[in-house]
Amino acid sequence: MRILSGIQPSGALHLGNYFGMMRPAIELQEQGDAYFFIADYHSMTSLYDAAQRRQNTIDVALDFLACGLDPVRSVFFRQSAVPEVVELSWLLTTVTPMGLLERCHSYKDKLAHGISPNHGLFAYPVLMAADILIYDANVVPVGRDQKQHVEVTRDVAQKFNQTYGETFVIPESRIRESVAVVPGTDGQKMSKSYGNTIEIFGEEKATRKKIMALVMDSRTPAEPKPDADKNIAVQLLKLVAPAEVGTDFEERLKAGGLGYGDLKKALFEHYWTYFAPARARRAELAANLDHVENVLREGSERAALVARATLKRARRACGID
Repeated sequence: MRILSGIQPSGALHLGNYFGMMRPAIELQEQGDAYFFIADYHSMTSLYDAAQRRQNTIDVALDFLACGLDPVRSVFFRQSAVPEVVELSWLLTTVTPMGLLERCHSYKDKLAHGISPNHGLFAYPVLMAADILIYDANVVPVGRDQKQHVEVTRDVAQKFNQTYGETFVIPESRIRESVAVVPGTDGQKMSKSYGNTIEIFGEEKATRKKIMALVMDSRTPAEPKPDADKNIAVQLLKLVAPAEVGTDFEERLKAGGLGYGDLKKALFEHYWTYFAPARARRAELAANLDHVENVLREGSERAALVARATLKRARRACGID
């Protein structure tokens, strides 16, 4: 079984990235042939600073390796280091119905949040399909809100296969049922696009300030808070603290006598402790960037072997070999 997942280097990785994608992906290393890539081509739809993209790419590599990705058990690489994916994207574009892209909720959601539209943003599901199909991925782990991405890939692959003959493996999505949507500082889904994130490796003082600034309601410490389970700070605390700690704070809020300030202080302390081992590992890696570059280079070489074979098969199928 080949598993594939990717993440954009469009900004500092945050708790939503970690609990929604990174940790589940790292856990999958034990279950199959895992391919993980840094989606720098995809970042070009929203990030236009070349130096920042280079730095973000290295930061994503550091973050992933620090959090436990094993480059021996997994193939870890830059998307752009295997440019065959762009050619495959064009082959797929020629059979992708416009209506399929127009129905994609991610594009409509970004427009609704004021993000300026461009063709890359509109057509990126095709590049995403190429990302998946070029590595003959069987399984793509996603959150429930991202299931449509894999459905589009399946539709495009089936359309190509119907047009030119059996060429691509049809992937299956694996819904991460146990992973809740991680709330951002404003209560929406945590996303770099919305500017509501708490970084995995944020600077201590700045992160403490961000957590302490979480907006709560106006109830006093003495007042019971019956909707504690919907509280942003409680939801985040349950991710980084032992289960009994999150439950205890939730019950204390409901009973009354606990202030939001104490809750937010506890959230910061558990967040800081949770990522302490990864912070130490990241510092070691950052002091040896040659090793990180070697990991990405070796990963791209392994990925390219598969990608070239798939692209050759697709070119032959549509008659441009």
